[in-house]
Amino acid sequence: MARAAGKPSARVVVHRELRNRIITLKLPPGAPLSENELAAELSVSRTPVREALLLLAEEELVQVFPQLGTFVSRVDLQRVADAQFVREAVEVASLADAVERLDDGMLVTLRRLLDEQRAVDGDVERFFQLDEEFHQLLLTAGGHGNAWRTVVSAKAHLDRARRLGMRMVSPVSALIDQHTAIVDALAATDYEASVAAMRAHLRLVFQDVERIRSRSPELFATDGNQRPVRRTVTAWA
Repeated sequence: MARAAGKPSARVVVHRELRNRIITLKLPPGAPLSENELAAELSVSRTPVREALLLLAEEELVQVFPQLGTFVSRVDLQRVADAQFVREAVEVASLADAVERLDDGMLVTLRRLLDEQRAVDGDVERFFQLDEEFHQLLLTAGGHGNAWRTVVSAKAHLDRARRLGMRMVSPVSALIDQHTAIVDALAATDYEASVAAMRAHLRLVFQDVERIRSRSPELFATDGNQRPVRRTVTAWA
């Protein structure tokens, strides 16, 4: 029977679900992946699971080792740095236009979003989504909202590192303070201050990663080596 028009294939559905679990750390770095168990859990055959895992392997979010099995990739610091480079280049460049274009309506919207972030009570994933909305809105303020798709496509590996930081080392309150500094600088039409605040904010992930790696080295690839380690990994709900 032909698939209903517009309905995604099982492979697409499984790929989206597994990719989301990996990026949100529900499937943490180093976690083993069983085709049989995933197929049973997702109520599909093994074929779409196998196809989805191959797609994730192309994104280097999954690693397959003969005789060992399939595992969620550990965090690769070079991939994080590459994604951070792209993100910072795009978002900092947009600030020059945001300083000139920011109107009262957009400023009110940004301040309201900061209030929503302050109201988050320990829900890291909710804060992460509000953080994404904040940065997308800043690009929109500069007239470059469509560039957000470019940023998103580059940062799957970076997002795992950011979530680790939020859960393990950087309090949400500190991130909100950095967001506030960016908005205050834009409101004062101070381009240099907005750039300094944005760079400090976006580069915090590197400090977080170093602190986390000293405590939990099993979450990270070493010199590109992704081979699994025999140590328990922790999933975050």
